[in-house]
Amino acid sequence: MTQNTPAASPDKPLTAQQTPAELPPAASAANCDALPAGTLSVAQAQQRILAPLTPVAGSECLNLRAALGRILTHDVIANFAVPPHRNASMDGYAFAYDQAAAALTPGLKVCGTSFAGRPLQGRVPAGACVRIMTGAVVPTDCDTVVMQENTQRAGELIRINSLPARGANVRHPGDDMQPGDTVLHAGRKLNAADLGLLAALGTSEVTVRRRPCVAFFSTGDELKSIGETLGSGDIYDSNRYTLHAMLQQLDVDIIDLGVVRDTAPAVEQAFYSASQRADVLITSGGVSVGDADFVTATLAKLGEVNFWKMAMKPGKPLAHGKLGDCLFFGLPGNPVSVMATFLLFARPAILTLRGEVVTTPPEYVATCTEALYKAVGRKEYQRGICQQDANGQWQVKSTGQQESHLLRSMSQANCFIVLERESANLAAGSTVSIMPFAGLL
Repeated sequence: MTQNTPAASPDKPLTAQQTPAELPPAASAANCDALPAGTLSVAQAQQRILAPLTPVAGSECLNLRAALGRILTHDVIANFAVPPHRNASMDGYAFAYDQAAAALTPGLKVCGTSFAGRPLQGRVPAGACVRIMTGAVVPTDCDTVVMQENTQRAGELIRINSLPARGANVRHPGDDMQPGDTVLHAGRKLNAADLGLLAALGTSEVTVRRRPCVAFFSTGDELKSIGETLGSGDIYDSNRYTLHAMLQQLDVDIIDLGVVRDTAPAVEQAFYSASQRADVLITSGGVSVGDADFVTATLAKLGEVNFWKMAMKPGKPLAHGKLGDCLFFGLPGNPVSVMATFLLFARPAILTLRGEVVTTPPEYVATCTEALYKAVGRKEYQRGICQQDANGQWQVKSTGQQESHLLRSMSQANCFIVLERESANLAAGSTVSIMPFAGLL
């Protein structure tokens, strides 16, 4: 329930000067193969959560300017050629390549100008050329454009200094899109280029999948909202702000249900309200086995519950289930545990409901610049600060103490240092995996 209570067994930070002999003793990796009963690995939990999920039903039609980041519900077929006409790719002069000899000497007579949006009217006679601007229609009597910088003009005559290849600097109808081309597929997350493509086809509106609605609340009698006075034993609720920010990154509809007190009726009412309005409910706190932890019991009463002990750190307890059609995640109460479990479990589930193709956040190989403390048995996501050296190689160091109540360590960090279950203490210079926060937070 509490978000900033000290950990029972704090990890001791290590300095870069410590040698392997000075590191605290660690369990043998040989004893790490089998997980305790009722405990899941990160990969096992992710698979169980994602396997049954399908995107939310429903769609809406949006103006292109409102469709950035939304998921397309249908294939988009080009109904005409883009570009629709031959046009010049640069400013210069359009001429018939068969007139090349005359273009070199004595030169071609300029018989008019073709502007973008104002094409030349009429024919281009033999021995003549047309002044042409980028994007302007190339006259039917011409097939080549010479760039302006490669010509000399004297009155109404131009001479070409160096003859370009036949057809140079001419764009043809359908170079970009041909009629009947499937240019975007259903399930596409629309980006800026996609919206420009749709505009090029004259499309003003697009049908996209509706956004999932995510409700969330914190539990704990000790939690106060910003602006309230802290009493003895009280702390300000930070989890709702970090959750709200991470949800905003996912482009979902958000319902903040506030702080719910540690009573069974209050938790039950919040569950009922969320299940009627949201596709996903996320709670923080109240998923352990304390006397005032009502989240898991209420989920068991009103819906379907899975309570898992995770072989990870931070974030050992995780409650997962459903309230009717509403997906449920009960995250731990400590703020770093909230962020880690959200990123690893709730985030990919919400992306799946959005209709996105879910991929694992990229990890990179990095060299530790200082020693790390790690006990065998749980996969750890330690907070780190990474950067690339002059050779492009990743270097990483710890933010220091790794207790799950230290939210400042997440603010300082720009990556997770990912240490596998079988890993033990690591000396400076060891190779590790890192998961940068870019695109996640």
